[in-house]
Amino acid sequence: MRPTRHDFHKLNRLPPYVFAEVISIMAAARRRGEDVIDLGMGNPDLPTPGHVVDKICEAARNPRNHRYSASRGLPNLRAAITEWYQRRHGVELDPEREAIAVIGAKEGLAHFVLMAIGPGDVVLCPDPAYPIHQYSVIISGGDLRTVPLTPDSDFFENLETAMRRTWPKPKLLILSFPANPTGQVVDRAFFEKIVAFAKENDLMVVHDFAYAEICFDGYKPPSILEVPGARDVAIEFGSLSKSHSMAGWRVGFAAGNPDMIHALGRIKSYLDYGMPTPIQVGAIVALRGPQDCVTEAANVYRERRDALIDGLAAPGEGQWKIEKPLATMFVWAPIPEPLRGMGSLEFSKRLLVEAKVAVSPGIGFGEQGEGFVRFALVENRHRIRQAVRGIRRFLREAGV
Repeated sequence: MRPTRHDFHKLNRLPPYVFAEVISIMAAARRRGEDVIDLGMGNPDLPTPGHVVDKICEAARNPRNHRYSASRGLPNLRAAITEWYQRRHGVELDPEREAIAVIGAKEGLAHFVLMAIGPGDVVLCPDPAYPIHQYSVIISGGDLRTVPLTPDSDFFENLETAMRRTWPKPKLLILSFPANPTGQVVDRAFFEKIVAFAKENDLMVVHDFAYAEICFDGYKPPSILEVPGARDVAIEFGSLSKSHSMAGWRVGFAAGNPDMIHALGRIKSYLDYGMPTPIQVGAIVALRGPQDCVTEAANVYRERRDALIDGLAAPGEGQWKIEKPLATMFVWAPIPEPLRGMGSLEFSKRLLVEAKVAVSPGIGFGEQGEGFVRFALVENRHRIRQAVRGIRRFLREAGV
């Protein structure tokens, strides 16, 4: 007797996971004993700072912390979040009404969209984008409209065009700067225009600020909440995954508009009991303690960025010139012109098989990502230099 087939209609709306093919090829190569340098997934390899781990372990030994935790975040954690905003961005927030802890920015953003958006609601989102920004809309049953975020166009002009051409009127705009995968950055003036645009069009704004601390060459990313009036329209999601290398601990937060924070808190109260208490205690120490570790992490990613880009751009056969990003732990690279016609997925597969380097194909981040690949700076400089040699050899043999 054949088992009953169930129809999960929301799964049918999700596009194919284009990274799966590259991951499968990489896994097979490693089973054969091949040395593959994985610059695909943005999974930080740096350790969580020792003083944070020590505090988590200490808190884990206390039986009082073995019970259900606070879904919105411990009061001291919410206070630490608002202190971070005051210290880093000069923004004063109410820890009771304008800040909340989430189980990673990805979870928080997806649950907020699930709460805010339903069938028929239109959401604007950049393309290319971190996948959950677009997929959260699809999962919630909303109508996704993408706005090109490309090197040769003005995103804000594209946004205005999308608003004029979209019906029904969009309800939500999802942004993320510094941007993953492109590394694109903006200044405070950009957010001033976004806030004015949102007020004019009665639009909620979700800003993913996951790379707030990973910045280079004197650039300091602004928070949208720095803009007067931003809290009338915006919620911003932050994360300790990259700044404090706490990706596996799943520590994030949201701040901004009290009604949007309240909505997120309500859905979380039905779905989870928050981060485990010991991890919340560790997050408090991370936010309030010494921040040398944050500077050190950014310096490591900058050195890796330079090792990759300078190595590929060095004169000679197999040269590949790429613009240096001012933030994030990624390098967004246009495929060399002679090979661009094969597409980003096929190029990524060739790079994996022939250079033994795994990258993310740009098409996995949206249609506008075609023609690009994303490098994640998650290997040490020695391994990155090894990757450069393999890539240049592959490009040389391909006639580049």
